[in-house]
Amino acid sequence: MPDFEQRRRLMVDTQIRPSDVTKFPIIDAMLTVPREQFVPGSLREAAYAEQALPIGPGRVMLEPRTLAKMLDALDIQPTELVLDIGCGLGYSAALIARLAEAVVAVEPLEGLAEEGQGLLSDAGIDNAVILERELAHGAPKHGPYDVITLQGAVEALPAGLIDQLKEGGRIGCIFAEGAVGALKVGTKIGGRLSWHFVANVGAPVLPGFEREEHFAL
Repeated sequence: MPDFEQRRRLMVDTQIRPSDVTKFPIIDAMLTVPREQFVPGSLREAAYAEQALPIGPGRVMLEPRTLAKMLDALDIQPTELVLDIGCGLGYSAALIARLAEAVVAVEPLEGLAEEGQGLLSDAGIDNAVILERELAHGAPKHGPYDVITLQGAVEALPAGLIDQLKEGGRIGCIFAEGAVGALKVGTKIGGRLSWHFVANVGAPVLPGFEREEHFAL
């Protein structure tokens, strides 16, 4: 029987802390939330590997280091409402739920949202909900949000999603820039996003966040 608790501690000690993620609430969340319960059953053995895990066509669960770096840079507060885009089976939402007041997560892959909501309930997390809908639409009815996280890369951000972010709010996402992506955090100031670079990381582009191709005749 695998000792997942030991693997969780090892993940934090060898992947998270060496990446300069030192905020106690994030370390505590990653030590507490059972990542192996939020991955597809066939991948439980790989739950704590230093890699992204496939959850569906063109979709992955971000590697632990990448997600931790994003959460560290966003500095989510206990009074804040967070929109989590592309949560898969809910691992990112489970972590964020320990940092924020509440989380609204969005996942379009059939069956994942329902299964993920059950996993959150099983874990005793009652301040997070997973909605089954297209990622690029977000969840405007429940916003505006203090923080938005995107669990994958983007080439372009839809204006409708940016509209769901409060003035002064933050958004964390990975920009697909060639072979290596760039994790950045944007702060909404005067209705526009001001970006700062966090780290070079990679991830597949989320559906609905591709750059529009323009053809000239």
